[in-house]
Amino acid sequence: MPHRRKSVLLPVPLAIGCLLIAGASAHWRQPPPQFDALGVAWMLSGAVPLFWRNRWPYMVYVISTVLAFSYLYSGNPFAPTPLFPALALYTLAKRVGPLRSSIAGLVLIVGFVAAQFVTGGDMTDVRYVFFVPVAVSIGVASRYVRASRRSQHEVFEERARRVAEEERLRIAREVHDVVAHSLAMINVQAGVGAHVADRRPEEAKQALLAIKEASRAALVDLRATLGVLRSGEDRAPAPSLSRLDELLGSARGAGLSVEVSGEPGDLPAPVDSTAYRIVQEALTNTVRHAVDARTVSVRFSRDDGCLTVEVRDDGRPVQTEPGNGVRGMRERALALGGTLLAQSRDEGGFVVRAELPL
Repeated sequence: MPHRRKSVLLPVPLAIGCLLIAGASAHWRQPPPQFDALGVAWMLSGAVPLFWRNRWPYMVYVISTVLAFSYLYSGNPFAPTPLFPALALYTLAKRVGPLRSSIAGLVLIVGFVAAQFVTGGDMTDVRYVFFVPVAVSIGVASRYVRASRRSQHEVFEERARRVAEEERLRIAREVHDVVAHSLAMINVQAGVGAHVADRRPEEAKQALLAIKEASRAALVDLRATLGVLRSGEDRAPAPSLSRLDELLGSARGAGLSVEVSGEPGDLPAPVDSTAYRIVQEALTNTVRHAVDARTVSVRFSRDDGCLTVEVRDDGRPVQTEPGNGVRGMRERALALGGTLLAQSRDEGGFVVRAELPL
C-alpha cells in the first residue's frame, strides 16, 4: 500500500521539479522572462491528469501530451513540460506492453514532426520527443520485472502449498500408524479379557496389563507427534527397526506366532523409519483383518542397494478395498523411490513386500 500511494503521488514532485527548472532557466536568461499566474497554471496543468494515469492510461497520455506541448509553444517561459507525457507514456507501456505503447509513442513523434514541418518550426526541436523510446523501454522493462516477480511469488506459494500438503499427509500417516496399531492390539486383548474373565481370571489380568502397556505406548507416540505439531520442531523420537521387538511383542500378545528372518543391517534414517512403519502397518492389518491367522513371518534382505521387507501371514483375508493403511505404506515406499506390493497369496494368506532403495 505505501508503494502504491507513492506511485499515485509521483506527479507532485515531478510538477515541483518542472517549476524549479523553469525558474532556474529564467534566472539565467537576460532579460529574465516574467511568469504570471495563468502561465504557471498552464505549465503545471499537464501534471494534473497524471493522477489518473493508471485508470485511464490512453486518455491521460493524450491530454497530458496536448497540455505539455501547447505550453511549450505558447510563448511562455521555457519549462520541461514534456516530462509529463513521458511519465504518462511510461505508465502506458507498463500497463499495455511494448506493441501498443510503441505505436502510441510513434504517433506522437510523427505528429510532432508533421506539426513542425507544416508550421515551419525548428526541426531541431525534435529533441523534445527523445523521451519516447526511453519511456517505452523503461515501462516495458518494469512490466516484465513485475510479471517475473508475480510469477516467482506464485511459484513460492505453490511450493509452500505442496510442502504443507506433504507435511499434512506425513502427519496423517504417522497418527494413523500409531493409533491404528495400538487400537488393534487393545481391541484383541479386550476381547480375550472379556472371553476369559469368568473362567481364567489370571489370563484376563494379563490381557488388561497388555491393554495398559499398548495404550501407554500409543499415548507416548501420539504426544510426541502432537508435540512436533505444536512446537514446529522435530523432537519426536523417530520410528526405527531398533524398536522392532516392541512391535513383535504386541503381535505376539494378540495371539500371533511371529517369525523373523534376515537382518536389516545399518540403514539410512528415512529407510529405517519407513521400514518400521511398513512392518507396523502390515502387522496391524493382520490383527484386524486376517481371519484365523496364526503365524506371521517377517523377512529382511538386502540386494543390489535395496532393502526388501516382506511380511506374510497365513490367515484368510477379507475381500475389501485397500484402505488408508495400504495407501500409506505405498506412499512411504514411493517417497523413497521404492515399490510396495500388497496382495493375497494363491496358497492362502496375505503378503506385503516393499523394496526400498538404500
